[in-house]
Amino acid sequence: MKQGIMRAAWLAVAGFSVCGWAQEAVKPAPDFTLKDIAGAEHSLAASKGSYVVLEWTNFDCPFVRKHYETDNMQALQKTYTEKGVIWLTICSSAPNKQGHLTPEQWAERVTQYKAVPTALLLDADGKVGKLYGAKTTPQMVIINPEGNVIYTGAIDDQPKLEREKMKDAVNYVKQTLDAAMADKPVEVSATAPYGCSVKY
Repeated sequence: MKQGIMRAAWLAVAGFSVCGWAQEAVKPAPDFTLKDIAGAEHSLAASKGSYVVLEWTNFDCPFVRKHYETDNMQALQKTYTEKGVIWLTICSSAPNKQGHLTPEQWAERVTQYKAVPTALLLDADGKVGKLYGAKTTPQMVIINPEGNVIYTGAIDDQPKLEREKMKDAVNYVKQTLDAAMADKPVEVSATAPYGCSVKY
């Protein structure tokens, strides 16, 4: 009972805190170009015509590990990239800050977690993270084929570290993509993100 009340309170606070943000959630996504861990450049403009997911990450963050060590994030990556979605995982951790890794270390982590994004992009100066207002890891942004942001915020509605509760989660990434790709209205366009702060 107490947990239910606390969850309802969190959702109420989240809804209040992003009320204005939600009204502006569907807007043109700022273009950017970043290099991946192999040194290849990826621009958002090149992905126009496809759905794009931006996932802010930091593999040293326990909230990120919650989603990777349970294969939740990888399952989403696999499901939607197979449907033609461009999935760009972005690290905006600055040098000497938590989560900042060399390309070689990133390659090891990607292999370790069996992550399958379209690309893992490095944003060490934080310009793209700040451009999108990324505050936490994980944090998700979904862009439609027209180049508009249709969702921004948390991956789901379970902001705590208890993994056993993930089975009851409302996954906003899945909810948004499934609705949009079926030409249905997106029910929730913005939520309050949760996790570790982005280490700019």
